[in-house]
Amino acid sequence: MTSIQHPPLNIESSLKAKPLVALVGPTAVGKSRVGILLAKALDTEVLTADSRQVFRGMDIGMDKPTVAERQGVPHRLIDLVEPDQPFNVGLYRRHALEEIRRLHSVGKLPLLVGGTGLYVRALLRGLWDGPAADWALRGRLDAEALDRGIGALYEELSRVDPASAKRLHPHDQVKIIRALEVYRLSGRPLSEAIHEHAFGESPFSTLVIGLMRDREALYRRIDARVDEQLAKGLLEETRGLLAKGYDRQLGSMKGLGYRQMAGNLAGEYPYDEAVRLLKRDTRHFAKRQLTWFRKEPGLIWLRIDERDTFEDVTARIVELVHRFLADPPAVTSKEAHNTVAAT
Repeated sequence: MTSIQHPPLNIESSLKAKPLVALVGPTAVGKSRVGILLAKALDTEVLTADSRQVFRGMDIGMDKPTVAERQGVPHRLIDLVEPDQPFNVGLYRRHALEEIRRLHSVGKLPLLVGGTGLYVRALLRGLWDGPAADWALRGRLDAEALDRGIGALYEELSRVDPASAKRLHPHDQVKIIRALEVYRLSGRPLSEAIHEHAFGESPFSTLVIGLMRDREALYRRIDARVDEQLAKGLLEETRGLLAKGYDRQLGSMKGLGYRQMAGNLAGEYPYDEAVRLLKRDTRHFAKRQLTWFRKEPGLIWLRIDERDTFEDVTARIVELVHRFLADPPAVTSKEAHNTVAAT
């Protein structure tokens, strides 16, 4: 294992605002492994940016690192609510800001690790203050989706807010309903309001690093991860959640893994088909994550080659962090890419 040794961090160096480092990228790229090593090297904690890992009791399907895998590194912003409790980006931002302030107060550098792009964007650049959740309206929209099909709601969204419809998956019921909720409550498209906000707030000085791999390598890792989840008991975990009364229509139960396994348990398709669907849907999810992060300004991409170890990648990120703290403008995307590619 490569030893990662650097001088102590000076998080109050030349930065105008409090510093924060974010490590993002598609599922299965290696964020969790690198994030743990990075947190150890920087003597800090992992602040998880994952909309799925906030749910308690959903471990295998949400791919939470086990206690042993965390190697003693505290992981925050996971296991915040029960699977049937509502949760949204606003609540996440509130929890995350509290953790960031706590770390800054004890002289530690906050390290954000995850693949939920909206959570990362809202935390780093502010959150549009739209209409609060109207649970009665959401209930009616859920009933409409059940009666007419989610396709009918998607068609309605395409008419009233084509920009939002274009960026959403036609089966993403939670986000489709939220967009329609905003339109019905405010009379204006969600996409228009978000465009005006433009996520322009910058409460932190940030270094945002995105991990990527060649597509075929990433897909192999996705398939291997699914196989590992199944071996750990994903099907049994799903069965247990259903037995506890967590309905398949809950947002948490529609997550990758649980949705496909629940379909198998309901007799809708055989186990082999459930596995095929899970691997396919996870690949599609990774593509959507990459599309999102490629639109983020200032993000530094680090390509991981097959020959790179997690320790090698971590060591180079630590170098970037120290240079960022000393002189933020000196770190560029091209330079960072070459650093890792030359491993």
